[in-house]
Amino acid sequence: MLVNLLDFDLAGLTDFCKSLGEKGFRATQLFRWIHQRGASEFSQMTDLAKSLREKLPTVATITGLKVISQHESTDGTIKWLFDVGNGNAIESVYIPESDRATLCVSSQAGCAVACRFCSTGHQGFSRNLSTGEIIAQLWFAEHYLKQKLGRTDRIISNVVMMGMGEPLQNYNALVPALKTMLDDHGYGLSRRRVTVSTSGVVPMIDRLAQDCPVSLAVSLHAPNNDLRSHLVPINIKYPLQELLTSCNSYLKSAPRDFITIEYCMLDGVNDTDDHARQLIDLLVKQSSTRLSCKINLIPFNPFPASGLLCSSKERVASFAALLNQAGVITTVRKTRGDDIDAACGQLAGEVVDRTKIQSRLAKRATIPIQIASSTGASNAHELPPEEAYSQ
Repeated sequence: MLVNLLDFDLAGLTDFCKSLGEKGFRATQLFRWIHQRGASEFSQMTDLAKSLREKLPTVATITGLKVISQHESTDGTIKWLFDVGNGNAIESVYIPESDRATLCVSSQAGCAVACRFCSTGHQGFSRNLSTGEIIAQLWFAEHYLKQKLGRTDRIISNVVMMGMGEPLQNYNALVPALKTMLDDHGYGLSRRRVTVSTSGVVPMIDRLAQDCPVSLAVSLHAPNNDLRSHLVPINIKYPLQELLTSCNSYLKSAPRDFITIEYCMLDGVNDTDDHARQLIDLLVKQSSTRLSCKINLIPFNPFPASGLLCSSKERVASFAALLNQAGVITTVRKTRGDDIDAACGQLAGEVVDRTKIQSRLAKRATIPIQIASSTGASNAHELPPEEAYSQ
């Protein structure tokens, strides 16, 4: 069986070349051809010895992912659907801006975390992606865009592991992919410009700090354990105190002096002034959980199965104002690619679910919803998701 060279970071490729009886520097040459030049045929690699060019096709291949579909948004965002076999497909999104170009990369076919507000989570989970399948998304996008835009300089300046899946639940494949992104012989990305987003897999946050510290984003979405356990079930295993302690420890190795806190704004669920004050108390006032962070408020992109609605623009602005006034730098994420279902939380792909997610979701507890009374006060009610959606 041929080995896919996209599965190797430079250290792994060096070991592979040595197993063929080749010098270590041949790995660097190969690595540059694959990642900097986008080569997929060994015959293109003219500075390799002829004997090596003839040997490589018998033991190895450079195989990317098949593109099933490509959709381009009016704002320049591009979403690709990639075939990863056995009925599974994943999505990646290119987001161009004036000062950077970001690629949102998937790490799993589906996701087992099953957050209430995430379209991927409602599809269930099939399997982890290999290192090659993770890096193939960047490999394809970088070299496709160079050709499309007629450029030779680097296109992708930022990578965010915020696509389908929980990256830290696919740790062994993730780290070599990150190292390839960072390697000067590969894509040469800055650690500050590569971000891993996690729902809070505490042991793997601790390992990442040691193995490959990059920028870290944490999907918080609630200011207390009760609500967060409703929205992000992994909180039951790794509650807020434990998560924030791990984040503070991570900062000792991180390339930035803050953690990005992601907070999806859900109408009547987590968006009241009281929730904002709880968040301030959690992240600023309590010494045991105080965290150097920036908060990114994310307008929710509704889908019927979630049973949830997006907070109004006015509510989001008021929530942000309270946080900023308390000294917590808070921004509102600009929605990109929503006309092609490429915005945050919308990536779904195609997943052959092995987790029976729909039956599990049906058994989950209702979410506390805040409903304004006739006096203007806000009263908590327990509503099932479908009723919340119909409000």
